[in-house]
Amino acid sequence: MAQSGIPIIDINSADEATIGKQLVDAAEEYGFIYIRNLGQDISTEQVDEAFALSRKLFDAPVEEKVACAIQTNNRGWGGLHSETLDPRTQKVGDFKEVFNIGLFKDGKPQQPLPPTIIPDQARLESFRDACTAMCTKLLRLIGNGLGVGDFFAEAHEVKPGDECDTILRLLRYPPPAATAHSASDVRAGAHSDYGSVTLLFRLRGQAGLEVQSRDGTAWAPVPVQPPGTERDPGPPILVNIGDLLSYWTNGLLRSTVHRVVFGGAAVEGESATDPRYSIAFFSSPSPSTELGIVPSERVRKFVPPGGASANPYAERKVMRADEHLRMRLAETYGDLYKKK
Repeated sequence: MAQSGIPIIDINSADEATIGKQLVDAAEEYGFIYIRNLGQDISTEQVDEAFALSRKLFDAPVEEKVACAIQTNNRGWGGLHSETLDPRTQKVGDFKEVFNIGLFKDGKPQQPLPPTIIPDQARLESFRDACTAMCTKLLRLIGNGLGVGDFFAEAHEVKPGDECDTILRLLRYPPPAATAHSASDVRAGAHSDYGSVTLLFRLRGQAGLEVQSRDGTAWAPVPVQPPGTERDPGPPILVNIGDLLSYWTNGLLRSTVHRVVFGGAAVEGESATDPRYSIAFFSSPSPSTELGIVPSERVRKFVPPGGASANPYAERKVMRADEHLRMRLAETYGDLYKKK
């Protein structure tokens, strides 16, 4: 167990039924899961290269990045304070720079990229493809663990005429000393993820991520290198359940609130003094997918802690995946969506 209690699962250590149950148990209790022993799924070299490309992109001239400013399709560059992940409590926007990369078609990105990074677009596409394959594997395993087979994996296959809302997001948080901030400010506001499942890649020694307790009263740091993984070739991937998998399972799988802070509780060997880089892959189903409750016996029998009244999905409508995404993006980028 890590400091936050998040389980560490070897996803290639047993049969799929066993791994699926482990993933579902972890997703129900924590909403976050470390996965290790990735085999040929995603290599350490691929992750290292992705971080090198992220640094290259963010070091590009600001004029190049501004020309690729994020649009309502959720693709492109966002500068410091362009996002406010917790608009109810944040006085200023997030202290981070982002670049969202969408689908490639025939080897070409379906969005502008800074000229600095265009020679490397094939490598970005390759990493995005590896993340897609990993999410498909996880969704299949979780489906098996819930007794619904390939339900989730098939729902993430893009249907003809649909856009793909799955996003590869590169993030850079400037060093705290480089940005004026108050004691109440955070680098990224408290939020749950908008999609179905997220892969989070982090660098050794970089602190900041915290998860909220189930009752919402406390925060716990999430180490990059949890105890027991120190000898692994690279840090384990952190997987978290997003809103859509929680909605699909009537709240059984937790979409846990998390944030990135300037300091926070200390984790041995980690520091928040330097720039912080991370890479997130937000997997989303086909936009036209309806989010009805899945036909799982475990979901049917689930009673939320505190009873049904504590379940935010107890009184619900069946919404489409794209309706939920647009609702959450409008909260985050209020001014951008108001212009439309």
